[in-house]
Amino acid sequence: MTTTRTQVCIIGGGPSGLLLSQILHRAGVDTIVLERRNRDYVLGRIRAGVLEGGTMQMLRDAGVGARMDAEGFVHSGTYVATRNRGFRVDFQAMTGKQVIVYGQTEVTKDLYDARDAMGGTVIHDAADVAIHDAGGTPHVTYRRDGAQHRVDCDWIAGCDGFHGVSRKAIPDDVLRTTEQVYPFGWLGILSRTKPAAPELIYANHDRGFALASMRNDQLSRYYIQAPVDDPLDKWSDDAFWDELRRRLPDDVAQAMETGPSIEKSIAPLRSFVAEPMRWNRLFLVGDAAHIVPPTGAKGLNLAVSDVHYLSQALIEHYAGDDEGVARYSERALARVWKATRFSWWFTTLMHRFPDDGHFGQRMKQAEIDYLESSRAAQTVMAENYVGLPF
Repeated sequence: MTTTRTQVCIIGGGPSGLLLSQILHRAGVDTIVLERRNRDYVLGRIRAGVLEGGTMQMLRDAGVGARMDAEGFVHSGTYVATRNRGFRVDFQAMTGKQVIVYGQTEVTKDLYDARDAMGGTVIHDAADVAIHDAGGTPHVTYRRDGAQHRVDCDWIAGCDGFHGVSRKAIPDDVLRTTEQVYPFGWLGILSRTKPAAPELIYANHDRGFALASMRNDQLSRYYIQAPVDDPLDKWSDDAFWDELRRRLPDDVAQAMETGPSIEKSIAPLRSFVAEPMRWNRLFLVGDAAHIVPPTGAKGLNLAVSDVHYLSQALIEHYAGDDEGVARYSERALARVWKATRFSWWFTTLMHRFPDDGHFGQRMKQAEIDYLESSRAAQTVMAENYVGLPF
């Protein structure tokens, strides 16, 4: 078995793990990133990409924001619709802030390029990763190319997602999890078509939720609420477009461009939070600690806010101050729960639930009508959508 030494062993080579490695490296803290998949697989994952202001600034400060600023689509608001008509919530007017549409795949590519340029250590195809002695002298083992490897470290950062090994390393009598599974999924397609609108459209409808989004000016991403166990072959492209048009505002539906899908999938929705996010020498980051439904685009942004708190804590630790380490879980979870609340509220408002009935749907329509007429309500929504302060 070969043994390597580092200060921080990061499990998971997605955007949160790579960003944490990039920030720590720039501050003189040594890291090794272990990723169980190969780079092509990581870069092939299709994910949303609405970035909050705090996320944008984190990427800029880490030296990876240039392409985002050059190619991303700045959005100053979003559209909310019900009964096939919509209105715009103006983020800029309500909060003075904006968001940017820039795909998570592009963020990951920029981080890989930066790690390569700095000579960062990212080990792919790391199988059977295991965490040892996180309560004392931590180390991580993994298998690669038929050989066993060991990484000795001061700290372990678990950035390995909901199904990773990091959260499972925390004893059951320490870890508390809270979960809400939603009784539907999002059926999504990617198509080489012009976006239906210049900004995102969130639509509530008697038949269920719909979202019109985009990746760029010639690549669109659309979703409709559907049973999570629906077989994909039930949904031909024509069937999807017909259903989407039924749920969007009439003027948008009549004018939108359609075409063959280049990717189609159904994603389940859940709210999930694990507490605490630190156990001795092990930290949880991003999806390893929390999942939110994609309504409101909080997943990647929450992971980045975790990286903010953890990178700050570890840099301060190596400068002789351990307050950030001691308070990491408390600080991260305070923001996680607020974002979870917003995602839950927006999901509940925009979707049809099995027990809604006529009354439930009319209440949602009434709340959306109130949102349209109330500057105060729009300000609350805008403040949460553009991102609460770190």
